[in-house]
Amino acid sequence: MKLPPEITAGIFIIIGLAVGYLLLQWRERSLRTSIEHQKKDILEKARLEAEALTRDARLKANEEALKLRAEIEQTAVARQKEIFVTEQRLTTREELVNGQLENLVKEEKVLRADRDSLMARLADADAQLKTAAELVTQRRAELAEVSKLSEQEVRGAFLKQIEQESMRDAMQLSQHILEDAKARSEEQARKIISLAIQRYAGHHSFETSTATVNIKGEEMKGRIIGREGRNIRAFEAATGVTVLIDDTPGAVVLSGFDPVRRQIAREAMERLILDGRIHPARIEEVVGNVTQEMDQAILRAGEEAVMKLGLAPMHVELIKLLGRLHFRHSFAQNILAHSVEVAQLMALMAAELRLDVVAAKRSGLLHDVGKAVNHEVEGAHAIVGAEIAKRYGESDVVINAIASHHGEVPHIGPFGILVSAADAISASRPGARSETVMTYIKRVEDLERIGMSFPGVEKCFALQAGRELRVMVQPGQVTDEQSYLLARNIARKIEEELQYPGQIRVTMVRETRCVEFAK
Repeated sequence: MKLPPEITAGIFIIIGLAVGYLLLQWRERSLRTSIEHQKKDILEKARLEAEALTRDARLKANEEALKLRAEIEQTAVARQKEIFVTEQRLTTREELVNGQLENLVKEEKVLRADRDSLMARLADADAQLKTAAELVTQRRAELAEVSKLSEQEVRGAFLKQIEQESMRDAMQLSQHILEDAKARSEEQARKIISLAIQRYAGHHSFETSTATVNIKGEEMKGRIIGREGRNIRAFEAATGVTVLIDDTPGAVVLSGFDPVRRQIAREAMERLILDGRIHPARIEEVVGNVTQEMDQAILRAGEEAVMKLGLAPMHVELIKLLGRLHFRHSFAQNILAHSVEVAQLMALMAAELRLDVVAAKRSGLLHDVGKAVNHEVEGAHAIVGAEIAKRYGESDVVINAIASHHGEVPHIGPFGILVSAADAISASRPGARSETVMTYIKRVEDLERIGMSFPGVEKCFALQAGRELRVMVQPGQVTDEQSYLLARNIARKIEEELQYPGQIRVTMVRETRCVEFAK
């Protein structure tokens, strides 16, 4: 029987659905079985890993315990060694203390024996002193009996002789000290006064603080004075110097100590005279221009000094102070030229002594920089110069060399001594202090001539650039006491007849030689 197609299709669909359901059931059972197997595998792996971790942890714990045990054993062994060493040290120290105690006991015994010996010797010495006193008394009595003089008379005569000799020695010593002090004080006073005058811009000696400007005709004097003296007042206010209009024909005198101000005033006055227009406004303008040019000239002079010595650039304020030294003089010797010369001498001596040549040059160049400041800065120029150098970054060696070159502070190195030596060499060489070579030679000859003019003088030698006269006398004609008087007379004659800077030392040499031959 043939079924209709719809029923047949429905049967196939039902069969397909049944088969699909059965396949789904089988797939689900398979998946469940697979999941259970995977679960079992995972649990087994976790169990095995847990057992492995536990085993590793036990192994590590055992290793840590073994290490800890070994460390404890090592610590115990080390502690035992320390205890053993400490016990040995204590034993050794105890032995040393026992030895020292034994030595002290022995020394105490020796000291007691020495004390007993000294007490015995002291008793013997007391007995000998008593015996000596008795002998002295006996000898005095014998001498008094022989000389027919009492002890008081002998003592008085002896003391009188000693008093006369002491008074003669004291007079000779005091005379020598007074003469030396006088010579040194005159030089020091001259130096201090000249330095103080150089640094103080006040009204001081006319000869050392004036400048003369030449003019043509008396009409120019009237222009300089101005109506009721207003031009002079304006010029003095602008420059800080005093204008002196006297009866000297063809000249105007500018008086002022500060050499820089005096130079500015001289240049300004010359320009005003050359221009012919002299009134307060023009005076202020010219003085201002000259002041600016002077500042540049001062800076240029300082830079030239530094470059001449081949030194590294210094602080600009130090260079300005060096430039101001160009306008200052000591016994007519230009201080800047003197400083450069001292620096060159310092370099030569430092090179010979294998010292720092650069530091030597800086010390020599800056040793008189304290003279460039005015009177408002108090103190010796060496101390002031050292403070200025310290302010502008100079080294401690240079600072001490500047401060100690006149002995105000102690030297901490050789540079201060070298600066003193170079300063003396530069100042005392022939021609340094406005003295020509011919004048220097004539002064040396005059010194020797004056020394030879006295009786009893055998030879005379002028030493140390004419600063010392060495006089050799004949010992048969001049005694020691007469030598002091002769030296004083020679010094007085030198003071009366010669003109010289500083001081001259007169040294007397008296030598007696006794020769005898044994045959």
